[in-house]
Amino acid sequence: MADKPTIAMSHLGCEKNRIDTEHMLGLLVQAGYSVESSEELADYVIVNTCSFIQAAREESVRTLVELAEADKKIVITGCMAQHFQQQLLDEIPEAVAVVGTGDYQKIAEVMERAEAGERVKEISATPTFIADEQMPRYRTTTEGVAYLRVAEGCDYRCAFCIIPHLRGNQRSRSIESIVAEAHQLAAEGVQEIILISQITTNYGLDLYGKPQLAQLLRALGEVEVPWIRIHYAYPTGLTPEVIAAIRETPNVLPYIDLPLQHSHPDVLRAMNRPWQAEVNDRILDRIREAIPEAVLRTTFIVGFPGETEAQFDHLVQFVERHEFDHVGVFTFSPEEETPAFSLPNPLPQAVMDQRRNALMAAQQPISFRRNQAEVGKIVDVLVEQENPSTGMKIGRSARFSPDVDGLVYVQGNARLGMMVPVLIEEADLYDLHGRVADTTTQLRGALNRVSAATR
Repeated sequence: MADKPTIAMSHLGCEKNRIDTEHMLGLLVQAGYSVESSEELADYVIVNTCSFIQAAREESVRTLVELAEADKKIVITGCMAQHFQQQLLDEIPEAVAVVGTGDYQKIAEVMERAEAGERVKEISATPTFIADEQMPRYRTTTEGVAYLRVAEGCDYRCAFCIIPHLRGNQRSRSIESIVAEAHQLAAEGVQEIILISQITTNYGLDLYGKPQLAQLLRALGEVEVPWIRIHYAYPTGLTPEVIAAIRETPNVLPYIDLPLQHSHPDVLRAMNRPWQAEVNDRILDRIREAIPEAVLRTTFIVGFPGETEAQFDHLVQFVERHEFDHVGVFTFSPEEETPAFSLPNPLPQAVMDQRRNALMAAQQPISFRRNQAEVGKIVDVLVEQENPSTGMKIGRSARFSPDVDGLVYVQGNARLGMMVPVLIEEADLYDLHGRVADTTTQLRGALNRVSAATR
């Protein structure tokens, strides 16, 4: 074991990529490798790259160049390895291996081959692998939260998206496998499990012949974990059965991440999402009616080729009408392997930036009102950080997902990785501020909730 090299891991990209990183770490530790937190001190640095959009590729390239200039031996994994393959080996002499998105489970073997002097290219043309609960995993998230992948890949072919090219078609895990891993995470003290895949509402379609998200959610209701959060829903998949499962399963949060991308029918048609325009309003109204307390997050792309001012105004009015809790906005990024890359009438970056800023400005007063409505409430907060100089704790309420939404700043005693009741005293555009509620305050809050429920 002592003879094996030390390895540092550099994780880039999305939380789906993070799970790959965690499995690689688990496999390397199982194989006897020492994981070093310092890239400078490690013998090898594994860079798990992202290639989703141009900005992500630029970040990945900067990381690789910096490590190469430091004369580090580099193993390149993830989406950029799948995307550029031999080109990375040709242009980065310090790269001793490239490993594709469907091959990261071979990382210990790849390291052995690299140590023996081979320059390794381990990339399946079509990724088909998906990890289950049996694969070792070393979590890199905060103590109280974990991501749980329910499926990998995507069968849809949105015109702007390169994911199917990099990750392959959808392949779901069984309900039994997912629930088994959820029980493992709960046993480790995890307080929040976040379900992820490319399109979570399509979960099980490939395995069972029809989507099984509602059945999965009800099965996860038996797991002793307070919060289960759903990411990456698709509007057509939010059936009455799925909405009922969210409403009726106590530990499934009424938080729905619904990346809609746009509202105008013509833009959605150009995006190869033609059926979505017909259901957007209907689905959103259905959610609000069935789950009035639902927290809705969405993302939009502005500046898609040919997007007119009128079509953008349609999107602004859509946002103002539906009053989402959280909105993310991206400018269009042309990807070579996608149909949108060659579409006519591309918009200048300056116009796209202006539209992004305008849409965010339209959302900001809505987000502020949503946060203001929390003032005076006692809410559960998962405590994840502590400011060492002030002792203030930082966490999230059920309204906030990690990294993409706001934070709750908490005064008072609270343990990291645990949930505490917090009286919200102030709210700003993105964050909430409060203090740990004492027993009297908690009782008053409980009586107020009972009184409101019986009116």
